[in-house]
Amino acid sequence: MAQETLDSESAPAAPAQEVSVVVEKPQVTEKEPQPSAPAPLPEPEVPEKPAVVAVEEEAVEVEKPKVEEKEETKITQSVSFKEETNIAGELPEPQKKALDELKQLIQEALNNHEFTAKPKAEEKPVAEPEPEPKKEEEENKEEKKEEKEEETPAAAISEEPKVETDAPAAVEVKEEENTPPPPPPADAPAAEVVVVETEVAEKAKAVDDDGAKTVEAIEESVVAVAAPPAEKEKEEPSAEVAPQSEETKEAQVPPPPPEKVSIWGIPLLAEEKSDVILLKFLRARDFKVKDAFTMIKNTVSWRKEFGIETLLDEDLGNELEKVVFMQGFDKEGHPVCYNVYGEFQNKELYQNTFADEEKRSKFLRWRIQFLEKSIRKLDFNPTGINTMVQVNDLKNSPGPGKKELRQATNQALNLLQDNYPEFVAKQVFINVPWWYLAFNRMISPFLTQRTKSKFVFASPAKSAETLFKYIAPEQVPVQYGGLSREGEQEFSVADAVTEVTIKPAAKHSVEFPITENCNLVWELRVVGWEVNYGAEFVPTAEDGYTVIVSKTRKVSSADETVISDSFKTGEPGKVVLTIDNQTSKKKKLLYRSKTKPYSD
Repeated sequence: MAQETLDSESAPAAPAQEVSVVVEKPQVTEKEPQPSAPAPLPEPEVPEKPAVVAVEEEAVEVEKPKVEEKEETKITQSVSFKEETNIAGELPEPQKKALDELKQLIQEALNNHEFTAKPKAEEKPVAEPEPEPKKEEEENKEEKKEEKEEETPAAAISEEPKVETDAPAAVEVKEEENTPPPPPPADAPAAEVVVVETEVAEKAKAVDDDGAKTVEAIEESVVAVAAPPAEKEKEEPSAEVAPQSEETKEAQVPPPPPEKVSIWGIPLLAEEKSDVILLKFLRARDFKVKDAFTMIKNTVSWRKEFGIETLLDEDLGNELEKVVFMQGFDKEGHPVCYNVYGEFQNKELYQNTFADEEKRSKFLRWRIQFLEKSIRKLDFNPTGINTMVQVNDLKNSPGPGKKELRQATNQALNLLQDNYPEFVAKQVFINVPWWYLAFNRMISPFLTQRTKSKFVFASPAKSAETLFKYIAPEQVPVQYGGLSREGEQEFSVADAVTEVTIKPAAKHSVEFPITENCNLVWELRVVGWEVNYGAEFVPTAEDGYTVIVSKTRKVSSADETVISDSFKTGEPGKVVLTIDNQTSKKKKLLYRSKTKPYSD
C-alpha cells in the first residue's frame, strides 16, 4: 500500500476543474510507474481488481452533456475497495492452496537456512578447492599401489626359482614353457595363482628323489605369489568401509534447527498472525506462489541490510512531525495517516530535508521509521485491522519541477512497493490541483485495477465532504473540516457529531432541550462558513422570556473554525441555534452537545 501512496504522490492529473474522483482498486503486483510530484507517502501497495471512478462536480460548474452522463453513470457504479478476509478457512480454494504451498516453501527455506544463505555462499569458494587435490593424491596413490601389485607377482616368481639350487634346470624349463601365455592384468590376481599352481603340478611329476625340496620351494613361491592378492582383498574392503563410516558419522550429526525469521515483529509460520503477513505478499503478487516467496526473501534481506530493528531506536528528530502524522480512525477502524506536502513550501524545511543525498537519505530513514512504528501498532490477528488509510494533502504542494523532492519520492516509492505490500486500505488525495489530476489520468492506464480501486481524489471544494465519507467528522482534524483538536477539549472523539446539509438560500435551526438546573455545552462548525449564526434560549413556560445567548452575526471562514458555547439555566426550555445560508451553494453543518448537572 505504501507503493500506492507514492504512486499517487508522484502522479499529477485531470482538468482544471474542481473534481472529486473516487478511484477504487486492488493492489499492484508489478511495480507501477513512478510519477513525479509530492513526497513519499506511508504505505506500499500492489494491484488487483476492477476500479470505478466517481466524479463529483460542483453544481455551478457544468460541462458537455455527454461527459456529465458518463460521470453520473460512473457514480452509480462506484464501489469502494473491500478488503478480503484473512481467515484461512474462509479463503477460496485456489487462494487456500496457494497459502499452503507458500508455507511449505518457507518451511523448507527455514530448515535450509536460506534466509541467511548469502554468508555461506561467500565461504564456498574458499572451502571447495581443498578437497579436490586430496582426491587426486589418493587416486595417484591407488594407481601406484596397483602398479606395484602388478609387478610383485612376476618378481616373486622370477626370484624364487633362483633360490631353488636343487632343480634349477626344471625351473628354467617350466618358465620357458609358461612364457607364451600373456601376463595377467593387475586387477586379476586369481589368474596368477592358477598359473603358479599349474607349475607346481608339473614340477611335482618331474621331480626325482630330491624333488621334495623342489616342490616345497615351489609351494613357498605359490604362497608368496598368492599372498599379495589376499592382502589386496583385505585392503579393498577396508577402503570401502572407511567412507561408509564417514557417511555414518555425518548421518549421526543432527541437522541444525530451523532458523527464526520475523517480519514486523511477527515470526514466520509461528502463529496464525503469520498467515496475515503471507497473504499480503500473495495478494501483492496475484497469488503467484513463487513470486510471493521471492518477494518475502528479498524483503527479509532488505530489512537486514537497511537495519530495520536498529532503525526503530534511532533518534532522527521531530522536524517533520507536521509533514506526516497519525490521527484518528476511519469508520471501519483503520488508523489514518496524514501526509501534508504543503509544509515543504517552507524553503528552510525543504533545504534541510532534500538539499543533498545525505539529507534525502535521512528523510527516507525517518519515513521508513515512522511507517514501521505505525505498522507495529496494527492488529495482525486474522480478524484484526492490519491496514491503514492514507490522506494526502496536496494544498500548496511543490510542483513536479522540484528535482530533489521527485528523487526522494521515487526512491521511497521503490522501497515501499517492494517491501510493504497491502498496508493501505484507502488512498485519499485532497486539495488536488488540476495538474495532479491531469498527470494521474495520463498514467492511469498503467496502474493495476487493484491499486486504482483504492484511490480517491477530491478538489479543494470537495475535500472535507470526501473525507466525511470515510472518516467521521469527530475523527477528522479541524484543519480539514472536522472537529478533532489537540489538547484538552470539552469534547473528544468519543462524542459523536451530527451532520446536516443546508441547502442554498435556506435557514436551518437546531434545538437542544434542557431541564432545570442544567448546563448545556455545544460546539458547531459550518464547512466553509459564510453564513449567519445566532443562538437563543426559549423557556417552556408561556410567561417566560427568551434569552439571547449569541447575537446573530455573519461568520466567515477566516473568523473561526469552530464555535464553542454553553448556557446555564434553572428552568426547563430549549436552546435554539439558527444557521442562515444565503449563498448559492449548499453547506455542511456539524454540531454536537452534552449536558452537565448544575446547582447554585
